[in-house]
Order: sequence, then structure tokens, then C-alpha cells
Amino acid sequence: MATEHSLEPTTLEKILGFANRRFGAREEIPITPTDTVFVAGLGRFGSAVCATLVDLGIEVMGIDLDERLVDKWVDVIPHLRVADATDAATLKQLGVQQFDVCVVGIGTAIEASVLTVAALSDAGAPVIWAKAMTPEHGRILERVGAHNLVYPEIEMGERVARIVSGSVIDFFELDDDFVMAEIEAPAFLVGQALAEAHLRERYNVSVVCIKPRGGTYTYVTPHTVPRRGSLVVVAGPTAAVQKFTDDAKR
Repeated sequence: MATEHSLEPTTLEKILGFANRRFGAREEIPITPTDTVFVAGLGRFGSAVCATLVDLGIEVMGIDLDERLVDKWVDVIPHLRVADATDAATLKQLGVQQFDVCVVGIGTAIEASVLTVAALSDAGAPVIWAKAMTPEHGRILERVGAHNLVYPEIEMGERVARIVSGSVIDFFELDDDFVMAEIEAPAFLVGQALAEAHLRERYNVSVVCIKPRGGTYTYVTPHTVPRRGSLVVVAGPTAAVQKFTDDAKR
């Protein structure tokens, strides 16, 4: 079950740099367990980043000007400070220039977000990831020093739209034009082996795993036969997966 500080895996990948030039990132930034991460802003997004990094065994420092937020997370995140993220001198004293990656989790306070990115850049932060609310906000963040951007609200909105508009239960964008969708096995798949469905030829998609009703997800083979009520995860180019899910509704 997800906890209050759990973070969508796709968002976490973008922050940690495991995603290979995904979502408009200008460079690939691999993070290892020995690297360190600095997070400015302990709201819902920033605290989720911190707590998830701690769970992964990655050293992280989080700061916020709001002492109540720092107190809220003190038992979850070991290294916290009450500090002004918009002040370059303060950031330099905290040693942001020695962290491998800095993340700006401030989003809705646009001015504070921009000033924090600028301050991190002035303080010598080597790599800056920043949360952006809109493309316009993102362009400003890039101009003042952000190297990579994440758009969690926009991405979640697109994901929810795909879910509520059809038979898709969940939806994950893996690259600019490659996605995975979780759906109930459509009628045209039920009762026949996947090899006989010729999905690659018909749709240019592949079923990568299956969850029988009441069971757990397992890998598929060409001989796997989906049953009614099974869930399947389908992967492929965005348009191809969309066509597959559209046909699944019929």
C-alpha cells in the first residue's frame, strides 16, 4: 500500500536520472547509492522525493523555511534543516555544491521556485532538477539554471485522462513515444494463446505480463492463455497501444 510519502515510480526515475533523456530532460544523470541528493522544499512533492530516496538508501538532505514541515518529517528524513532556499549564501554554507544532484520541489510558489533555482545555480550546484507547473514556468526555470524539469501535475493529468476515457486501468509513459497500459484482457484475447493472437503483427504491441483474477502478476509466454477477468500489461508505441485499448472497449 502506498504511504503518504510514496512517489510514482516514473516521477522518481526522472528525478534520479534513470530515465534516458525522457520527458524533455536534456541530459542523462545516473544516480548510484553512493551519490548524495539535496532537496529544497518539503511540501507534498519534495517530501515524497526525500522519503523515497531514504527508502532507497541514498543520502539526502532536505530544507524548508517552514519549521512545521521540517518537524513533520524529522522522524522519516534524517538530514533536515530549516533554511531559506532562495538565499545563495545559505545554500553555499549548506554545501549544495558538493551534492551530486539538487532537486527543487517547490512548484506552486512560482517566484520562490525560480529564485531557488537561481540561488542553487549561483551557489555552484552541479546538477539541478526542478518541478515545473507549466511549460512557461519550465522555460523560466531553464533560463535561470535548471538542467532538467519534471511536470508531475501535467503528467498525472494526462495519465488520469487516459484512464477515465476508456478501458485503461493504469498508464505509464516510458519514453516520448513508448508506453505501457494495464487493461482487462479484451474479449478477442480471452481463451487463446498469445502466439495465436498475433498482436505484434496486428497492433505492433506486446503483452509483457498477466495477472489472473485473484492472482499476482507473472511473465507471459507465447503459450499463455488469458482468461476472462485477467489483467494484462501491454507495451508499444503510443499510437499502437491507443489503438489496442480502443479496440478492447468494443
